[in-house]
Amino acid sequence: MRVLNNHVIRRLKRRLIGRALTLGMMSVAAHGLALAGTPSIAALRISSSITLDGKLDEPAWRDAPVIRLVQQAPHPGGETPYITEVRVLVGSDAIYFGILCHDPHPEAIAMHTMVRDGDQSGDDTIAIVLDTYGDRRTGYYFQVNAAGARVDGLIDNPQSASLDWDGIWDARTARVKEGWSAEIMIPSRTLSFARGRDEWGLNVQRFISRGGRTWLRWSSPTLDSFLFDLSRAGILKGVGDLEQGKGIELTPYATGKSSRFYGVSPRSWQASEGGDLTWKITPQLVSVFTVNTDFAETEVDARQINLTRFPLFFPEKRAFFLEGANQYTFGLGLGQQFIPFFSRNIGLLDGTQIPLDGGVKLNGRAGKWNLAFLDVHTRDTVVPLSVVGDLALPSNIVQGTNLFASRVSYDFNDNLRIGTLVTHGDPEALRQNTLAGIDAVWRTSKFREDKNLLVGGWTATTQGDLPPGGRSGWGFKVDYPNDLLDCQINMNQYGDGFQPLLGFLPRPGTRQTDLGCAYQPRPSKDGPFSWIRQEFFENEYSRVTDSRGLLESWEYFMAPINVRMETGDRFEFNWNPHGETLLAPFEVSPGVIIPAGDYTFTRWRFEAQTSAHRPLQFGTTTWFGQFYNGHLTQQENYLKWTSPKGRVQIELDTQNDFAHMPEGNFVQKLWQAQVAYAWNPNLILTSFIQYDTDSQNVGTNTRLRWTIKPGNDLFIVWNRGWQRLLTRPDLSLVPQTDLIAVKLRWTFRY
Repeated sequence: MRVLNNHVIRRLKRRLIGRALTLGMMSVAAHGLALAGTPSIAALRISSSITLDGKLDEPAWRDAPVIRLVQQAPHPGGETPYITEVRVLVGSDAIYFGILCHDPHPEAIAMHTMVRDGDQSGDDTIAIVLDTYGDRRTGYYFQVNAAGARVDGLIDNPQSASLDWDGIWDARTARVKEGWSAEIMIPSRTLSFARGRDEWGLNVQRFISRGGRTWLRWSSPTLDSFLFDLSRAGILKGVGDLEQGKGIELTPYATGKSSRFYGVSPRSWQASEGGDLTWKITPQLVSVFTVNTDFAETEVDARQINLTRFPLFFPEKRAFFLEGANQYTFGLGLGQQFIPFFSRNIGLLDGTQIPLDGGVKLNGRAGKWNLAFLDVHTRDTVVPLSVVGDLALPSNIVQGTNLFASRVSYDFNDNLRIGTLVTHGDPEALRQNTLAGIDAVWRTSKFREDKNLLVGGWTATTQGDLPPGGRSGWGFKVDYPNDLLDCQINMNQYGDGFQPLLGFLPRPGTRQTDLGCAYQPRPSKDGPFSWIRQEFFENEYSRVTDSRGLLESWEYFMAPINVRMETGDRFEFNWNPHGETLLAPFEVSPGVIIPAGDYTFTRWRFEAQTSAHRPLQFGTTTWFGQFYNGHLTQQENYLKWTSPKGRVQIELDTQNDFAHMPEGNFVQKLWQAQVAYAWNPNLILTSFIQYDTDSQNVGTNTRLRWTIKPGNDLFIVWNRGWQRLLTRPDLSLVPQTDLIAVKLRWTFRY
């Protein structure tokens, strides 16, 4: 529920990149530690399958070659009690990893979640990355914690992975006398790879969350390397005989829904069916055909408070669009400033679902070419009158339409990729709109011997029924993301008539410049600051002008104090002056309108968080100081408790904003609670409750997911809403909506 301003988003993208990725991308290793060459291991070929129980007791495990991980942080190459042994087996249609994790204090092994793709930042984990293409750039990410919970994603750049992909694979863990062990099975049909290729890129990392957080890694244990930098991966041999079958996967589904809208319509019932057909045209190129696409199991959005004059960003959560979404990444580090293809514009219109009749998508590689295509057709839909008013639609019927996106890029070598991106269509089916762009990204992990450096640029244009003004945009970025110094410069410009209707662009008609640099030393363990793991001295400046060069806003952010302690706890204090030019009045809250004019104000921030490895976690963030011509205090808190084995999770989040303005005072509150109970990693019940004073609405989302076996799932989802009626303050909350959905999907592989 975090409500973050621009500089916080940028810092989280650089240092965290999502929930579970904290462990995967943490840049950790020695200044000046030389690489001893690329390590390699040969997988042992087996003729029978392995029984997944987490115990490495089959004879094949004893016969397999062993690799041992090296400490990466806090003391790269140093001795460690956390001896970690990794073995690899290859069957006819699957690859197996067996990991034995020695731990001198097994009672302290941390596991806080059993949820698929849950937050494992405080857990003891094992992570595996595979470069099956051999391009040293793209690959797969698999992670399992000591409780057996799985996280997976796709790698498309050396700094992060996208957790959007959910592959079919399995894992089991066990507690053993040495500590804990894991067995991981990845079917060959889950992966795309060149048939007959005998060598893949491989890296393995272990994370121990307690005692100041320790990382161990197989290949390239250096502070300035990232787990996702596949150019630094080791070599896995002996995978050339893996079978991929016929490359056909059929996933039908059946859904039953019940809905009631109180005061509007009685309860209704609906049944539907559909499915996806996946066909591997080649071992590296996959097509997916979808019919009557359904998103009943999708999680609801977390609400946000908006005190800006720009639209909020809500991430995509629908599985059909998430799988392969990383291939549409454009430019370098554009983030939420500009997304040329934003799939949430398909099938959703101002929060109302627009059904999809069907569609087709293509993802994969052909030689050095990276290919992604998406074409879907929406259905004629009657939308609520509130949507008609918000979007100024000519009627309450939105016509079905065709929407298209494509991304093609070419890898000239390990460092340089040049690509194009094209979108076509209008989600409202009212206008013609086409975007075409080209980008280039050059990256290396060998700058100044072993440092990371990335340089990227892009340009794009839109055509169709557009507002007046320039129809093009362009930008560039230079990024130096390393452990001691993390610096970047970024500039992007968008014309007044640059309007990608299938994209996300909150501030068109602007030029945006961002400069940032962070000095991040690690104090000596023998010095007076040995209790500090790492310090972050940050400075960032951003400036936004309009298309004529007139200043719209500027912001400076400084972190004179930002400390992560050896315990894993952290605290931070920031200074954040702003400048804003309002050309028109701005309604910051209902009835509170800030006049047009020039404003300069300064805000301050304090943040403290306990370590994620603790069973009881707490965090607080306070923003205070001036706000335009008044004052604003924002208080955010969260409290999270996890049972010892991760079966139960309870998290409470609150945000309270108190503003005192000459135009009027206002208070906005947002309260959220999340509860999860796991019988095991394959059977999980979650409930999410949220309330905000702006809408005066309470919403609940309760979701049961039973993974009968990987690829076969049963979902039961129950959404309810209650409304507080301002016209009847004597009444408590009254029911508004009651929606129930049951969905069964099954996967058949051939």
